[in-house]
Parts: sequence; structure tokens; C-alpha cells
Amino acid sequence: MNPRAWLTLLFFVFLLPICAQDTLVQDALPQATDSITVLQDEGSKISAAVPNQGFTIESLGRGMLGMLVLIGLAFIFSANRRAVNWKTVGIGLGIQLLLAIGVLKVYYVQLLFSSIGQFFVNILDYTLVGSEFLLGNLLDVDNPSIGYIFAFQILPTIIFFSALTSVLFYLGVVQKIVKALAWMLTKSLGISGAESLSVAGNIFLGQTESPLLIKAYLEKMNKSEILLVMIGGMATVAGGVLAAYIGFLGGTDENLRLEFARHLLAASVMAAPGAIIVSKILYPQTEPIDTDIHVSDEKIGSNFLDAIANGTTEGLKLAVNVGAMLLVFVAFIAMINGMLGWVGDVTTLNGWIASNSSFEQLSLEAILGVIFSPLMWLIGVHTEDIMLMGQLLGIKLAASEFIGYILLASLKDVSSGTHFTYSKSIIMATYMLCG
Repeated sequence: MNPRAWLTLLFFVFLLPICAQDTLVQDALPQATDSITVLQDEGSKISAAVPNQGFTIESLGRGMLGMLVLIGLAFIFSANRRAVNWKTVGIGLGIQLLLAIGVLKVYYVQLLFSSIGQFFVNILDYTLVGSEFLLGNLLDVDNPSIGYIFAFQILPTIIFFSALTSVLFYLGVVQKIVKALAWMLTKSLGISGAESLSVAGNIFLGQTESPLLIKAYLEKMNKSEILLVMIGGMATVAGGVLAAYIGFLGGTDENLRLEFARHLLAASVMAAPGAIIVSKILYPQTEPIDTDIHVSDEKIGSNFLDAIANGTTEGLKLAVNVGAMLLVFVAFIAMINGMLGWVGDVTTLNGWIASNSSFEQLSLEAILGVIFSPLMWLIGVHTEDIMLMGQLLGIKLAASEFIGYILLASLKDVSSGTHFTYSKSIIMATYMLCG
């Protein structure tokens, strides 16, 4: 590798942790942390999560070490270490850095992401109108006899957004946006047109629409390109699910919804170059690539109404699938925790765990927190929140990111028994769970 490529890589390895962990995070949730403050029944005020005070030498060192470890792990498992294009890795890290700075520090970039985030917040409001027509008083969260019902508040959002995406796909709006992003990825990172279309499409689309963008390329793709298509699909979040995350992370607070919308959007966009970095280290491109970007003309539906109907059907399938999987996974986790709690009682571990950790007893969350806490230390999480962050990553890997975000919604609530100490951890978890 030439010296310029090495300098590029080291430059971003040293700068990215500074911005991604501490310097930028201190401004990340100014409104969100205020909204987290709650009042108890007796009127006593619970202070919000501790705001970030900037970076330290220790956290900076941990961040650089964590970045090198993650890149090193990918390099160890690389199919062809000598063929790794470190220039692509360095540029990819640089794009992530610039996106992070832009989202959190540059006014016009903030305005852009906030505007897109407001679009998603509006989607939640429009969905509520349709849901109220169908479900009536069952959506009254202020009624103590009803409360917050996940199936009625969140799942309809997936259905409506799927229908909306299908319409935009039919009209060709999505294709134009994706093609523009794909062109930028191809020019900056040197990947093929098919790869860039797939990665850019996965930022907004689900598993139904995204494959249509590269349908003409699939038979001609090599192994390196296929791997990137797969990693890109897993690294990003579909628009309908993204709207659902905004709904239960932000609750009914408009400011909190907008804050989480902005950060979830940024997380999904930043995951795209991240997926390219990891993919091209694991399986470097050694064959000639076709940089031509051609979006398939295939559409969802033969007309406008057919597109709405098809999108609604696909959204319904996804919503039912999400609801069923959540029911099963939450039930299984409860069953496992019940068995582990019994073991903790018999072995007297529960008392020791309650006295020496943020957990009340031996549980799946406690075990996963211990297993993944070293990785959380590496990425710069505060010591008080390491175990809680570790359990989030463990739950995401063992179940799904949907379960992880549901758990995050609980851990960010300072009125709950177990919650994050630092607002920085809330933001880091929002980005970590994406994809």
C-alpha cells in the first residue's frame, strides 16, 4: 500500500473516535435530555441523564483502540488480505466522519436531516389519523384504562409507510434519489454501479423494493459484490421500521421524536459507507468492475392504486411478522430469565448481582452485558453504562434490533429502575443498534 493511503487511513482512525464519541455527542441531545426529565407522583423531580462534558485522553485512546480492533478483526477474517484496498477503507471512514460532523455541527446539514426527520414525524401523525378511524379510543394513551398499546401505536406506521414507499417507487421518485446517492458512492469509494445502487437503496427501502433496483445485475455479480449487497441490507434500516423506531423512542413528545428521527436517519446513512468498509476488507474486489449505474424499470404495481394496494399488502405482512416475532422473542426472553432467576435464587447469586451491578438478578440481559462489556469499553462507553450497553448489543444479536430499540426506550427513561446514567450512552446506543 502506498504512503498516501496509509496516511489517509491513520488520519481518519485518529480523528473519527474524537468526533464520534465525545466532541460531537455533547450537543447531540440538548432537547432530548430535557424531555427525559420526569415528575414523580409526590412532585419530586428526577434529574435527566448526565450530559456529556467533552472528550478525555482516556476515552480518545479507547476510541482509537476500538477502531483499530474492529478493522483488525475484519482484516483477520479477510479472504484476501493482500488485496485489501486501504484507500477505500480510509475514504469510507472519512465519509462517516464528515457525516457525523455535518449532522451534529453544520447548520445546513442539521437542517437537511431535521427536515427529513420531520417528514418521518409527520408520517406518524398521518398514520395516527387512519388508526384512530379504525381503532377509535384504543389509541388514547392518556386514558389509564387503555395506556400505550404497541400493536396499535407502532405497527400501523409500518403498513402506511410501506404503501407510501410503494407509491414513490411507482412514480420513480425513489429511483432518482437512490441513483444520485449511488453515483456519489461509486465515484468516492470505487465500487461497482450495482453495489452502489444496492447500498443506497437499502438506506430507504425494505427487502421488497430494494432488490428490484439491481435485478438486472444479480446474475453477473461476483462474490465480493454479493457480499456487499448482503452486508448493506443488514447494516441499514428500512424506512417503515425507522418510522416505528422514532415512534416508540420519541413517544408523544414532538421534540424528542424529531431528535431521534435525526439521529436514526444519520445512523442509517452512516451505516452505508461502514458496510462498504467491512465488506471490502472481508472480501476485497479483485475483478474488473462495471461502474455503470442503471436502475431497473420494473415497478411495483401497474397503476397508482395498484401500487398502493401492493405496498399495503407488503406492509401488512411485515407488520404482522414484526408483531409475531416480538411476541415470541419477548416471551422466550422472559422464560429464560425465569429459569436463570431460579438458578440465581438457589445459588444466592441474585443477591450478589443486585448489590454489585445495575441488574436485579441473574438474567439473560446480565449475562449478555458481561459478555459484551469489553467491546463497549473499547468504543468509549462510560463505566457506569458499560453493562447496559453490552446487553443492548447482545439482545440485538440474539434476537433483533427491534427488541434492542424497545429495551433502549426503557433504559433512556430515568424514571425506570434501571436506566442509563449518561445521555452520551443514549445517543451511542441509537447508532449502535441501527441495522
